[in-house]
Amino acid sequence: MKKVALIFGTRPEAIKMAPLYHALKNSKMQPVVIATAQHREMLDQVLNLFEITPDYDLNIMKERQSLPELTSRLISSIDRVFAEVSFDFALVQGDTTSTFAGSLVSFYHKVPVGHVEAGLRTMDIYNPFPEEVNRRLTGTIASYHYAPTEEAMKNLLKEGINRKNVLVTGNTVIDALLWTLEHKKNDVQKFREDINVGKGDYILITMHRRENWGKPMSQVMKAIKDILAKKPELKVVFPVHLNPAVREIVYAELKEHKRVILLEPLDYLPFVSLMEGSKLILTDSGGIQEEAPALGKPTLVLRKTTERPEAVKAGTAKLIGTERTKVVEETLRLLNSPEEYKEMAKAANPFGEGKAAEKIISHLKNVLGV
Repeated sequence: MKKVALIFGTRPEAIKMAPLYHALKNSKMQPVVIATAQHREMLDQVLNLFEITPDYDLNIMKERQSLPELTSRLISSIDRVFAEVSFDFALVQGDTTSTFAGSLVSFYHKVPVGHVEAGLRTMDIYNPFPEEVNRRLTGTIASYHYAPTEEAMKNLLKEGINRKNVLVTGNTVIDALLWTLEHKKNDVQKFREDINVGKGDYILITMHRRENWGKPMSQVMKAIKDILAKKPELKVVFPVHLNPAVREIVYAELKEHKRVILLEPLDYLPFVSLMEGSKLILTDSGGIQEEAPALGKPTLVLRKTTERPEAVKAGTAKLIGTERTKVVEETLRLLNSPEEYKEMAKAANPFGEGKAAEKIISHLKNVLGV
């Protein structure tokens, strides 16, 4: 039986790889999960939800380790697995350091790589950092590129990738989202009841990216208080990343506000609940820009650039940066304009209809002759 390595380490990667894991289990191929645990607690939550037991759990994280330290530990740890197991193919996803390290080790062992969610670009190597370069370097190694959109495919072709090695699939995150809404409907509603928020009476916020640490994040936290002062009927729900660089700023600014609900990082199911029930979403996350359109939730992106311009072009997301007055102005404009809000909420999702895993596994069967 052909062995396919699935290498991932963060919560977003696990969510997007889960549909592929189950599709592989239902095929005549054997998935071998190599979990780097780049996000330990958040990763475990997703593995439990999607019933995935890693074959190899590398547990490589140390507190406040540098990117060079993380990268070197990932490479050596993944290499030990590849020295033990003879793989026929490797799948990596997205733009994390685990993605790049996994593709590099696969290359060293002459194992072909399939890059899931290939071709996203901001054209700025420091935004997002280090994700933009991780994704580009993975693209130079990969044998096959599973692009979520036509726009992503065009980026790859501009970089000289052979068209026959690119497949437009949609994004597997939509597969995972639709599965969760279908199979966990009662749990989705119950979580909002547990934290005392109703559908449409809160703004959901997430913010964690390295380039937003410090002043940009502080500016956004102040903007949140300004928005709440103008909108007394609304609450804010904010699951706060575990990184101390994030928590120190968020808690200093928002801890005492009566209409701000600060939560510990959530597993995927309650987070889907919060997305589905929100009025709108403010985020610097990449994945949320893909998920929110499937739920009809307008998204304001707290970044200068996005590697998902399809969302902006489709009208489901808008780049607003992190400057305090701009965040306040754009959020209030959306909240005060039913027409603009409806236009964003009803825009078509550019990231597919939930069949991405099916398309990727079908292609992989052809490649491996299964």
